[in-house]
Amino acid sequence: MTPTIPQPAFYIFKCQQSAPPGMPKPSCVKADDPESQQLFQHMAQVLMQKGIIATVTPIQTGCMNRCQQGPVMLVEPGHTMYVGLTKEKIDRIIDEHIIGGNVVSEYVIPDEMWGEPISPASVAR
Repeated sequence: MTPTIPQPAFYIFKCQQSAPPGMPKPSCVKADDPESQQLFQHMAQVLMQKGIIATVTPIQTGCMNRCQQGPVMLVEPGHTMYVGLTKEKIDRIIDEHIIGGNVVSEYVIPDEMWGEPISPASVAR
């Protein structure tokens, strides 16, 4: 039996966390920054316009604990976190990483802010 819906090649998790006014913590979606509010919609529209929405699943998430570098998104597979997003950066990430297969390294979170993943087995009690 052939599946009718293809398995996505990529999942893009876009932080949609919005801190309430007066909170000292930054957030990826800011009340006073219309562009930050439009980034997820922009990403989805670009994926549709390029005809690849069936192979890339955009997912809205809550906080990914990298607020100082926001707006952020995580691309899987590859565990690639992109930071300081703008519409132009998202366009380039889609063209070069998602379609072209090359990580846009200048938009990737610095190693000291991300590092290697920690195995759950190594910390389990």
